Amino acid sequence: MGRRAGALRPAILPKRPRAGHVNGPSPAPRETCHVTDTAEKAPADAVAARAISASGPLVGFACGAGAALIWGVQAVVSRQSAIDGLTAADVTVLRFLTASVTLLPLALLRLKPFPVGRLGWRRALTLTLFAGAPFSLVLVGGSTFAPALHTAVIGPGLIPVMSVALAYAVLGERPPAMRLVGLAMIVSGIGLFFWHAASAAPAGDGVWRGDLLFVLAAVMWAMFGTFARKWQADAFDVTITLSMLSVLVMPLLVLVVPLRMGSAALGAIVLQALYQGLLAGVVSVFFYAKANAILGSARAALFLPLVPIVTLTAGAVLLGEYPSWPEIAGMAIVMAGMTVALRADRPA
Repeated sequence: MGRRAGALRPAILPKRPRAGHVNGPSPAPRETCHVTDTAEKAPADAVAARAISASGPLVGFACGAGAALIWGVQAVVSRQSAIDGLTAADVTVLRFLTASVTLLPLALLRLKPFPVGRLGWRRALTLTLFAGAPFSLVLVGGSTFAPALHTAVIGPGLIPVMSVALAYAVLGERPPAMRLVGLAMIVSGIGLFFWHAASAAPAGDGVWRGDLLFVLAAVMWAMFGTFARKWQADAFDVTITLSMLSVLVMPLLVLVVPLRMGSAALGAIVLQALYQGLLAGVVSVFFYAKANAILGSARAALFLPLVPIVTLTAGAVLLGEYPSWPEIAGMAIVMAGMTVALRADRPA
């Protein structure tokens, strides 16, 4: 049999007997090893993929809860700034200076042209007007007059109400019936806050001013959200742009609004810079964007009603601010209304 095979070899590979011997058999072992290695890696890859898939929702829930925790305590930190003698302008400067320095490397990499990116100057300046330094001035200014719980309930509660109104006026979107029910609950719950502020004893004098500023902040943020959605702006890029452009208006801000940082304690300045600029301005945005990517926008938004609970707890523990029964009832109604309104966005 060996001779017959040898006799047939010239017929199969004429003039290349040794090339067949050297090149022919040698790829086979390498190919076999590759297949064997792939077969050995496949179960490990499948196990890793299953582990990642199983941990994905947990990471999403952790990020959503983390964002709600940061936003809930943010109202208390803003209220603390007034106690420490800082103005809304002080907090705004500290917030955007810290955020801009932190985000500058990403801004140089992501935003072409710097610092507005694909939005362009006109749209970027418009969004900055509604959600940048002016928004921070209004929101923190409200904390000067009103308790932290009002910050966490009135502003976030009215944002979906104003957003629906603007989406109907600007984009022609009609909300579903269940969302309207939830929005009506929100308005009634916030009405309790205004009633309590207007009828309170002298201890509540001036609270209504802060509440009105929170209403203005809700209108500004709803305008920001409506235009950002209309222009299909990337959430993280917009956050970077807002920080960069807000720094550009700082000299004008210093001329118009007085600053008191020079007379404030160093610890108070560091607290506002790190919490408002780093945690609220950068980390919470990343957390919420991650939860949105993993869980979807509808499920990620369901963490928002947790913010008042965090603020209520932190305000009582850290500031000694205990809400009245009308405020607790109003908060519960607003939270229920937010949940109903947000669940109306979920697919059936």
